[in-house]
Amino acid sequence: MTTQPEQVLENNLIAQLTGLGHKAVVIKTEEDLVSNLKAQLEKHNKTTFTVSEFERVLIHLSKGNIFDKAKTLRDKYVLHRDNGDKSYIEFINQDFWCQNEFQVTNQITINGHRENRYDVTILINGLPLVQVELKRRGIELKEAFNQIQRYQKESFASNNALFNYVQVFVISNGVDTKYYANSPKQSFKQTSFWSKENNTKITQLDKFASIFLEPCHIAKMITKYIVLHESDKILMVLRPYQYYAVEAIIDRVKNSDKNGYIWHTTGSGKTLTSFKASQILTHNPKIKKVVFVVDRQDLDDQTVREFRAFDRDSIDGTENTKMLVEQFLDNSRPLIVTTIQKLNNAITKSKFKKQVEALRNEKVIFIFDECHRSQFGKTHKEIVSFFTNHQLFGFTGTPIFVKNAISKKSIKQTTANLFDKCLHQYVITDAIRDENVLKFSIEYYNVFKSKNNVPDIKVEDIDTQEVYESDDYLEIITNYIIANHNRKTHHRAFTAIFCVSSVDILIRYYELLRAKKQAGEHRLNIATIFSYNVNEVDKDANGQIHEEDVSDDKPVNKHSREKLDEFIADYNEQFKSKHSTKDGNAFLNYKKDISKRVKNRQIDILLVVNMFLTGFDSKTLNTLYVDKNLNYHGLIQAYSRTNRILGDKKSQGNILAFRNLKKNTDDAIALFSDKNAKETITIDPYEVQVTKFNQAYKELMAIAPTVDSVNDLVTEEDELAFAKAFREIMRLKNILSSFIEFTFDDTYMAEQEFADYTSKYLDLYDKIRTNNLKESVSILNEIDFELELIHRDEINVAYIMKLLAKLKDAKPKDRAKQKKQIIDLLAGEAELRSKRELIEKFIQNNLPDLSDDDDVDDAFKKYWDIETKKALKELTKEESLHQDKVETIINDFLFTGKMATEDEVIEALDKQPSVLQRESIGNRITEKIKDFVKTFINGVE
Repeated sequence: MTTQPEQVLENNLIAQLTGLGHKAVVIKTEEDLVSNLKAQLEKHNKTTFTVSEFERVLIHLSKGNIFDKAKTLRDKYVLHRDNGDKSYIEFINQDFWCQNEFQVTNQITINGHRENRYDVTILINGLPLVQVELKRRGIELKEAFNQIQRYQKESFASNNALFNYVQVFVISNGVDTKYYANSPKQSFKQTSFWSKENNTKITQLDKFASIFLEPCHIAKMITKYIVLHESDKILMVLRPYQYYAVEAIIDRVKNSDKNGYIWHTTGSGKTLTSFKASQILTHNPKIKKVVFVVDRQDLDDQTVREFRAFDRDSIDGTENTKMLVEQFLDNSRPLIVTTIQKLNNAITKSKFKKQVEALRNEKVIFIFDECHRSQFGKTHKEIVSFFTNHQLFGFTGTPIFVKNAISKKSIKQTTANLFDKCLHQYVITDAIRDENVLKFSIEYYNVFKSKNNVPDIKVEDIDTQEVYESDDYLEIITNYIIANHNRKTHHRAFTAIFCVSSVDILIRYYELLRAKKQAGEHRLNIATIFSYNVNEVDKDANGQIHEEDVSDDKPVNKHSREKLDEFIADYNEQFKSKHSTKDGNAFLNYKKDISKRVKNRQIDILLVVNMFLTGFDSKTLNTLYVDKNLNYHGLIQAYSRTNRILGDKKSQGNILAFRNLKKNTDDAIALFSDKNAKETITIDPYEVQVTKFNQAYKELMAIAPTVDSVNDLVTEEDELAFAKAFREIMRLKNILSSFIEFTFDDTYMAEQEFADYTSKYLDLYDKIRTNNLKESVSILNEIDFELELIHRDEINVAYIMKLLAKLKDAKPKDRAKQKKQIIDLLAGEAELRSKRELIEKFIQNNLPDLSDDDDVDDAFKKYWDIETKKALKELTKEESLHQDKVETIINDFLFTGKMATEDEVIEALDKQPSVLQRESIGNRITEKIKDFVKTFINGVE
């Protein structure tokens, strides 16, 4: 037998789980599940329920969504007994997590929108808290994930909705096994492999189960290592490296008085790890305070926001030193977030120091964010000398070693000098391998060409300040960025930072970009921020990035401040804001606003010297232009601004280096991973990517040698093979598109051929969506078509209008060709396919009747308005809906982004359906309303 059938996999897993201590139980229906829940809760709480008492428990458990139920699980329920007494009912023991009732069952059938049968369920105290979905070996793991997504829509929330209590999902095909938290907002990218402490992945199902699904461990993960994110109303479960880091800190505190640091690469979720460590430590009765220390005011605010999102009541930020001292003395505040500057004030300034003296000998834990930035000066000595019973723990993505150490009075300070032992490490190669961050595409550019046919000067050989500051050099780089920014950012779907060597150079670049925009050479939104303090030129030979702070007591460079005010005026005009540099707070508010607008893609290119190159996280940023010297940790920190994961289109972080950085890059990669890590951290060069594309093309040809042959695919297995083969073509083309030199001429595939196959691929997707509405089950239901890879931001209705205007004015001999190009474009664009039939109808029936004086845009808007009203009327008539109520649902959906509830949809009906029909009718109408919005409203303006 070449593959292991799902049933064999399932049987083996149940036998293994039983051997680990889960008691096997037969549960086939909702009734069985409820009956077992009653018995297990009675056993766990050492009580018995009357029928009416358990009914009240069940009603309590049935309330709310997934997030609400996660809270219910962790809270005790006050049960009012039939005899008038009160009992506190516990659903899970969080303090002694091994002391719960563990069971395993399989093939529970739940009747919802469809009847679904789930593979393996782990119950704790009768509640289904872990759901395992299995696929046979050889099947894509993502199909198991998509199957759970289908269950979410069709049955998990049905009846008593007990499956909304699932905390952790596990998906496996026997060879690969991953886990993730239950949440309404789920992505396959949020799934994780479990691993050993040394980050070696555990992928085989049997090995994963023996560790992760062992009763005590899975209960510990649920009770200690799932975080309820209050802001987004989602559940988050720690990844293995986060778990090991927290466990290491807890063990260090419990068994020693020594310090330690965590080396987790930038972008790996440091805030969640540090929050969980801080939260668990606050429950230690021997610890008086846990103080989370950051380096700058903006990070202080950011961390407070994120910590509050994890636990709304856990902390308050410290707006000033006085408030910090108050929180130190407040016994109800076990956790504090503050800046190192305020902390230093609290223990050095006499008026504060006297008050904090009361805590001098108490057990205080300090956790430092990015500990390499702030811990190499006088403040560190002040902290360790003031608090006599302290422990220090640092987090860093780029530790200071001897090689990249900072000298203080000829003594090279390293992270280990200050924080002792590295308790856990998870380096950039680990994060890329686990797909928690992206690889880098690093391209080095030959900026100047010599005169008189002398060979090009390599960028590595340009080394004089005079060259780097010349007008020609700045002009060439500016033009290069303008010419290639769209390609690098997928037509401005993402944003970029441009870092330069000094404020003076930044000013010249900004003025160049501004002048070229005013001259109509580009439409990019640019902004800048920099320090206007004296001595702001970046002079650190080690490439150390020092965050530029502006405060009212520092010497001011008048020229720089005047220029920044001028540039802020541009910013204010563009965004209708009122920022200035009148004082440090005003500057900080400007900085916060820029941060928000970069993340929201309102700024295309942000020009900086040092700011935003550390501590700034934006998933929408994918490109870094570099015209300055970077080294070691400064280089890795700067590059790492670009490699946060965001959707399928963002395939790598782009680094465009205009300086001699190749050796520096190789050295930094070697220092912070290992000397052979370069291929892991950077994507393959252009030539290799072309070879991969051509190989994928050969595989596509073996399945569908012509575009028309896609129509002849007989079985769903054949269609699945085609979808997977073309999906790989799309992925590789997405990567190739970011290279400046990319052209289809370098590949075996013609550009028109790619467009034609794209159309067939989307035809297949439309077929599956139609079948889903008919409630047919298909092996194609679970495939992820990754339509984001097809979507091009520049191809929209406005773009089509421009083509229609050209078509209207075209000569008769050119019209047929132009018309075909428009129809092909509509067929190959995922976002326009829903509008294709209507636009084709406009081309056929309306466009020929327009006179030379008629405006295409106006004619199209009138046509679209008529068709929209007609379609809305048809929808309401077909489903017997009140049109005004449907319009309200649509308007609310457009305004809030949230679709109406089932009850709100049903209320729009002329006649109320039976209870049994409500769900299916509600789902059908909801999908039709969404399709209406997608066709007639989204992307039309």
